[in-house]
Amino acid sequence: MAHRALVAALLPAVGLRVLAVLGYPPSLLFYGDSFAFLSEELKPGTTRPSGYSLLLALLRPAHSLTLVTVLQHLLGLALAIGVYALLRRRGLPGWGATLLVVPLLYDEFLILLEHMIMADAVFTVLVAAAVALVVWRVTPATAAAAGLLLGLAGITRTVGLPLLVLTAAYLLVRRYGWRPLLALVVAGAIPLGAYATWTKAEKGRFALTEADGNFLWSRTMSFADCAVIDPPARLAVLCPGMPVEQRPYPPHWLWEDFSPLLKVPGTANRNQLAGEFARQAILAQPLDYLAAVGADLRQLLRWERTAVDEKTPYKLPAAERPISESVRGVAEAYEAGPAATRVVEPYAGWLRAYQRFGYVPFPLLMAALAAAFGLMAWRRRWDALLPATAALALVVAPPFLAAYDIRYVIPAIPLIFLALGLTLAGPAAGAGRPGRHAAAGQEPVATR
Repeated sequence: MAHRALVAALLPAVGLRVLAVLGYPPSLLFYGDSFAFLSEELKPGTTRPSGYSLLLALLRPAHSLTLVTVLQHLLGLALAIGVYALLRRRGLPGWGATLLVVPLLYDEFLILLEHMIMADAVFTVLVAAAVALVVWRVTPATAAAAGLLLGLAGITRTVGLPLLVLTAAYLLVRRYGWRPLLALVVAGAIPLGAYATWTKAEKGRFALTEADGNFLWSRTMSFADCAVIDPPARLAVLCPGMPVEQRPYPPHWLWEDFSPLLKVPGTANRNQLAGEFARQAILAQPLDYLAAVGADLRQLLRWERTAVDEKTPYKLPAAERPISESVRGVAEAYEAGPAATRVVEPYAGWLRAYQRFGYVPFPLLMAALAAAFGLMAWRRRWDALLPATAALALVVAPPFLAAYDIRYVIPAIPLIFLALGLTLAGPAAGAGRPGRHAAAGQEPVATR
């Protein structure tokens, strides 16, 4: 059988996801975010777009969080199979393509996010599927499909927006012609424009969220010194009230009682003033800003995802966590019954034991990304350019715009190994221009 290596790898990967379903029914819930997504009242989100909420609304009639997590697990498996198929199409042998999708099948964090009521698993699939479509073949049809997927990714998590720009730039740089480019942009604009219009109708502002300024302001709380910034009086209220060495990590400045952000009335006004303050802080202290970003990016050199005794929401629980009374009704209305995560042994214990070692350490992940860029330049495999740059953008953007979080790195995993596989597949392609084939929307012919 041509695909026996993939089948052999798939069976244990399916088993791990079955353990998640059996060990942690009906789902894993994340802080307040999961409950915001589950809310029966559909409206544009303030701090995050509501694309994932729209998906949950479609599934609501089933009243089953288990259905949501099973669907997300199936999407994760389908993504791995799709990347495998693309790499085989590019000439990799079955065992080689299988090795490159092993991280997609077995990384414990991907399995965790698939089992969590959060937008990340769906976002990961949308982005990777869009990039894979463009890599597979560039035609107006595939470009339009990719644009639509990236537009949906943008209303699922706003970090997806730069990926639509990157994909358009890729089509321009590789000279695929104006038809695929136009198809990509128009299709991508449909979900983005529809969502922004919905926000305009509901909140009077044409936007995807009302928190981009807040997040950037929280980033500057790592270093902001108002004696250096000298902000005007209307922004001075946002100055931090504690020494740099005592300040908590940026996300805490968005939600905690000590945050001066809470002193500013009005959601839109708060976001605007926070954005102005952040831009002034960055211009006044550019080196401090880069130092804060660099400190976050150094987390990528950490071998362990989480230490044994580290408190983090990204560990599988050993005991049931009661849902807060303030949001319990939201989850129970969706589930039509008890919705708290149950811990069923021995399945949960087996999965917790796997979580301690079942992942690609971030230093190895970054080495794989660096290898993809290096091999791409050496072998002139420019079809790897899009997944490699998209992966880099996903890894680097959050520390510049908000803060580092383990969860924000995970969507880059499929793109990194797709890029690496493309650089290893088939004969080295030349750097010649696509020419008339590209103008017709076809894959550039390799030249030496």
